Amino acid sequence: MIAKRAQEMPPFLVMDVLERAQILEKQGENIIHLEVGEPDFATPSCIKEAAKRALKAGKTHYTHSLGIFELRETIAEHYQQKYGVAISPENIIITAGTSPAMFLIFSSLLEPGDEIILPNPHYACYPNFIRFLGGKPIFIPVREENNFIYDVDQIKKAISPRTKGIIVNSPANPTGMLTPGEIMQAIAELGISIISDEIYHQLVYEEVEHSALEFTDNAFVLNGFSKAYAMTGWRLGYLIVPSSFVRPMQKIQQNFFICAPSFAQYAALAALKKAQPEVLKMRQIYNQRRLYLYKALKELGFSLKTPPQGAFYFFINVKHLSQDSYTLAFDILEKIKVAVTPGIDFGSEGEGFLRISYANSLKNIKEGLNRLKNYVNQYGG
Repeated sequence: MIAKRAQEMPPFLVMDVLERAQILEKQGENIIHLEVGEPDFATPSCIKEAAKRALKAGKTHYTHSLGIFELRETIAEHYQQKYGVAISPENIIITAGTSPAMFLIFSSLLEPGDEIILPNPHYACYPNFIRFLGGKPIFIPVREENNFIYDVDQIKKAISPRTKGIIVNSPANPTGMLTPGEIMQAIAELGISIISDEIYHQLVYEEVEHSALEFTDNAFVLNGFSKAYAMTGWRLGYLIVPSSFVRPMQKIQQNFFICAPSFAQYAALAALKKAQPEVLKMRQIYNQRRLYLYKALKELGFSLKTPPQGAFYFFINVKHLSQDSYTLAFDILEKIKVAVTPGIDFGSEGEGFLRISYANSLKNIKEGLNRLKNYVNQYGG
């Protein structure tokens, strides 16, 4: 008998789109991939060379369950330099990507029935982690007309005696929008723990990204190397947590994951110490794509109040084409061979939207937009 929690786990729809696209590619179709949130760049050479040196030196065994100290120390230095916050390396846990980091956080915070506040739309997997670990997600609608930013008054109304934290994802997936510093400050003043997903930091094109640690010590920060350093397959992330949570999370890490991949941790040292010029170059290219897409999408008739300020996504309102984003996304894939993500993947408030990723070459983005123009002209009513 299959466990109820396994049966009730919803699919990650972007993967459904990707897997159908891959089937079409095997049949000889040319697919333009605008669905996946994965950098199209190669991992910078200095990182790969560091991994080679680590492998050659035999760095293939278990590390300390919290991660190698030098990497934790370097992350602390990075947060001091970038955000002006003092963090002890002892409060940092290296994880095998940010998904295990979420598992550690929610395992440590939640008793059955406890609540986590999160935006709607949101990264698709947040509520699945919460429910899987016995918690209850409490959704706060974030609206297009407000750039998908939290309304703090709505958060206040949602707080209950069971509230254990609030998720802030800035820049956000799927919207690409930044949470302004004054909103972060207001959320911090509510006195509940902030779970700050900072994985898209360093991929910001307007304004400045803020860490939750600038405003409160009552925060759990998730970050990693997948997005800014084009290291998705390396599976390396980290947590910054309050001191009282380190040992409980360490025990969970020891039992479920043991430690993060050893050689990847040494590669991450090179990422932080040597790869910033490559990060800057990638960010400049993303920005070129972002500005092109903003202009092109508006010319196609999509209403965009402002361009996204970070990450590598546009979240576009397609309600004039369809109220069913899942069916629309697959129709676009089948008819014009462009893969996009249905907004419903990101929560009920995402219905009627599509997420378009610009983690692809400008040449492919232009081709995808040309195909989308033909689709809109033919099927847009």
